[in-house]
Amino acid sequence: MFSEAELLAVFRALSNPTRRQMLVWLKDPMGFPGQEPGDVEIGVCVTDIQQRVGLGQSTTSQYLAMLRQVGLVVATRRGKWTYYRRDEANIARLLETLRDVF
Repeated sequence: MFSEAELLAVFRALSNPTRRQMLVWLKDPMGFPGQEPGDVEIGVCVTDIQQRVGLGQSTTSQYLAMLRQVGLVVATRRGKWTYYRRDEANIARLLETLRDVF
């Protein structure tokens, strides 16, 4: 169960429509151009997310870092590239907490 402080941090992260959209897009990693079926396990490269969202690299990375800090995405480093995928187990735990609280 998420604590009250954790819920507040999640709500803060999700208050931004672009961060919410990134989370929705990551639900379908194969929807990103150039994704290979084997890529799904590690996620989507931050460069591909950046191109889709149309923001600068720094802003995109900050948005993804915030989603990672609250446990909604997982980052995997491969060489100089960082890949992001949804943390489905933690998202399920969040939804369970919301059902219990509300």
